[in-house]
Amino acid sequence: MEARLNYFTSPTAGRVIKPFMSAGRAIKDSALPTATQELVALRVSQINGCAVCLDMHTKDAAAAGETAVRLNLVAAWREATVFTDAERAALELAEEGTRVADATDGVSDEVWEHAAKHHDEEQLTALVMLVSFINAVNRLNIITQQPAGDYVPGEFH
Repeated sequence: MEARLNYFTSPTAGRVIKPFMSAGRAIKDSALPTATQELVALRVSQINGCAVCLDMHTKDAAAAGETAVRLNLVAAWREATVFTDAERAALELAEEGTRVADATDGVSDEVWEHAAKHHDEEQLTALVMLVSFINAVNRLNIITQQPAGDYVPGEFH
């Protein structure tokens, strides 16, 4: 499969992607735990069906020490016992923040309050930015049919 667009050769993409990816690096360096970041990125990418991001975040999480059991259970996090309460709150916020069209109120007060119970303001800010960022990256990849499978952990960091 070949991508519809090559972001690495397009001057327009270069001017947009470089600062955009800088935002992603700033989120990576935030107070939100790395494990939570990877689990959230993985869940958002599962919901959106972004193969490239699933490839990247699965491999990056594994390289950072995440277990196969937890990675395999992200899609069923509600029934899985391997996630902390803070991770579950982040995954719940990520789901509602990704599926905003499915709810008239977007992210519910209950979900927000649950996340706020487990994350301080800086972590919440990073979580909101991460969910928004991954959703945008998913769309960039899906629209242009970026191929998945060849990602090497840490390649874009």
